[in-house]
Amino acid sequence: MNKRDIWGLRVEDGGFLVLVVLVTLGFAWLMLPFFGAILWGVVAAIVFAPLNRRLTVALGGRRNLATTLTLLIILSLVIVPAILLGISLVQEAAAIYAQVQTGKIDFVPVFTAFYRALPRWAQTMLNSSGLTDFDNDRRLLGSSVASWLQGIASQALVFGQGALRFVASLGMMLYLSYFLLRDGSTLGRQIKAAVPLRPSMRDALIEHFIVVVRATMKGTVVVAVLQGLVGGIIFWALGVEGALLWGLLMGFFSLVPAVGTGIVWVPVAIYLLVSGQVWQGLVLAGCGFFVIGLIDNLLRPILVGKDTRMPDFVVLIATVAGLELFGLNGFIIGPMIAALFIAVWKIIADARVAGAVADAPAATLPG
Repeated sequence: MNKRDIWGLRVEDGGFLVLVVLVTLGFAWLMLPFFGAILWGVVAAIVFAPLNRRLTVALGGRRNLATTLTLLIILSLVIVPAILLGISLVQEAAAIYAQVQTGKIDFVPVFTAFYRALPRWAQTMLNSSGLTDFDNDRRLLGSSVASWLQGIASQALVFGQGALRFVASLGMMLYLSYFLLRDGSTLGRQIKAAVPLRPSMRDALIEHFIVVVRATMKGTVVVAVLQGLVGGIIFWALGVEGALLWGLLMGFFSLVPAVGTGIVWVPVAIYLLVSGQVWQGLVLAGCGFFVIGLIDNLLRPILVGKDTRMPDFVVLIATVAGLELFGLNGFIIGPMIAALFIAVWKIIADARVAGAVADAPAATLPG
């Protein structure tokens, strides 16, 4: 084979590589409108794959029946409760928004009681900063709270207008989950065969991807649901207005490392204390420290363990950045990208160490 033939072969290979990249980008662009549905379909398949395998064995290898039962479990345990919770949240937000608008919820007495409970040096500092204009503070805070609640309440209209899109996305997610659960092993082997990486690197990256998704869903989401549920029940038992809303907020903020549920229950406990509801405030503070916080401290290490192998500050930055860039999907995408980033560089470091050891000259024995 002459140089022209060799060069021509290289040009053809390069052209095919460009075609592969363009076709892949085109397919990704085509799937972009349903990115969320595809993401959650893949996540559901990864998380519930062990359950599906057990059902397949229990049903004598009938994969179609086992996958159908798995989808019914996903619907009953995850999707239907999430829809009902969202509807209840919108209704409660609308009710609280109406109370703020009518003045039934007034922040001035709270500001005044909090100001009087402060030591003199703190009162002097507030006076010098101009934060003691409680009427202006009430207007600002009331406007902010009202705008936030109005945004939640307006989602009812948005959902009504986009109901068809929501149903289509849900159907696509379940449809994709069905085939990934049923044919996941076959598809996994085909993907592995097509990935242009060394088998050891390829397997390590795929393993990290699956481990991070399962650890995120198994630990983070379960802890968030339990903390939000327990927190909402405590708020309801203490007679706090909007217990469902507060519980949902605690569940959401528990997804963010180093922030947690304290960003919700601590201000509410202070509000109860300065507004004269002392025992309610003390009970909420105690439950926050020893019940809500204990859920995270006990369950997260058990459910997640050391699967992700990431420092807390990396998890925090990745989660917050993911939420900022991708919305709710970001709490999976952010840690997943961070974990793959660490895995790639760990593979490179291990390869360099192995190469350095192989290239090291043999030790010279004394003669």
